[in-house]
Amino acid sequence: MTSGVHAPTAAVVLGTVAILALLVWAVRSRHRQPGFVSVTDQATYQTLHTASTAGRHLADGLTDDGCHKAAPLLRTMLGTPALAICDSSSVIVWDGAGDHHLRHVMRQAAPAIDHGRTVVLGPEEVTCADADCPVRSATIAPLVVDGHVVGAIAAYGPTVTAGLTRATEEVATWVSAQVELAELSYERTRAMEAELRALRAQISPHFIYNSLAAIASFVRTDPQRARELLLEFADFTRYALRRGGAFTTVAEELRNVERYLVLEQARFGERLQITLRIDPEVLPVQVPYLAIQPLVENAVRHGLAPKPGTGNVVLTATDVGTEAEISIEDDGVGAEPGAIRKILDGQSRADSVGLGNVDARLRQVYGDQYGLAVETQVGSGMKVIFRVPKYSPAVDTSS
Repeated sequence: MTSGVHAPTAAVVLGTVAILALLVWAVRSRHRQPGFVSVTDQATYQTLHTASTAGRHLADGLTDDGCHKAAPLLRTMLGTPALAICDSSSVIVWDGAGDHHLRHVMRQAAPAIDHGRTVVLGPEEVTCADADCPVRSATIAPLVVDGHVVGAIAAYGPTVTAGLTRATEEVATWVSAQVELAELSYERTRAMEAELRALRAQISPHFIYNSLAAIASFVRTDPQRARELLLEFADFTRYALRRGGAFTTVAEELRNVERYLVLEQARFGERLQITLRIDPEVLPVQVPYLAIQPLVENAVRHGLAPKPGTGNVVLTATDVGTEAEISIEDDGVGAEPGAIRKILDGQSRADSVGLGNVDARLRQVYGDQYGLAVETQVGSGMKVIFRVPKYSPAVDTSS
């Protein structure tokens, strides 16, 4: 069995976990009280809950809406009367007291943004004529994403302490990690969309030519069958080239697989034998659009077409508790396991139908543990398996 391994965000995720651990440690160190539900336990929970909520608001990066929602939570984590978040050119949000200081934020944050170092300002730099204003000092830490400063977080309060400076730096590092994750997610989504467009382009010319040739062969000898095949062809291409959402149901994918197989059987005749074993429980499960048909096409084109005589494809969709398992098995010519591994690892462009494409999109949506598993040997056919959770927050069924 061979499978691809792709984890471009692992370092960022581990860094985020480490930062959260430091924040929790900082809270716990201030509370050493025994008990079943101690002050320490409560503070730990509150810190993690606050960070988790703020992280959801920053899932799209330094957006205006996300920063306005995250700022009060970040200020709570730091325990300061005011907090500002800015990008490299302007203040995104001021949260808390003393908002008349907002106009000075960019000037005060400039050294942190320009040089990527934390800046500490006292009453001499943070002046205020309002005797009741709690803003008399600032700790400003840069937000650094992929080695580039993209903004800063400024914690404003009556005094600056070593603890506040360290906490502000840790929060800034944590926010930077959230922004980097957002950018990586955006780039991976764009890459996945590009892969999907490429997959459509691969399917279209090759399959269209062969299908039309098969349909044409029946025009004179069996016009009724030619008409039926033409309708199947129209439905298949309408689905394959649609511009809808990124997800569909197993039922819709299987319906399109059936259209594909009808057209291929018109070309191969009795040489192509198909077996479907479908658990009805998995039919409503959401899967990435064009996740199954390219794997069936791979079995037909690369497994069975080069094989003399009859070839068999078995498509199984199985209910396995909280997951649905899809497998496509053929008794064709098989392949070198090393060649398949290179395709799944993105080291080979020999994949002309979509093994690498489907694998990359599954991992993008569900995580690396949900990529393709491939069993094959030269002369021994191929079995491709993947699982998807029946429910995943990553699947936006409204798209």
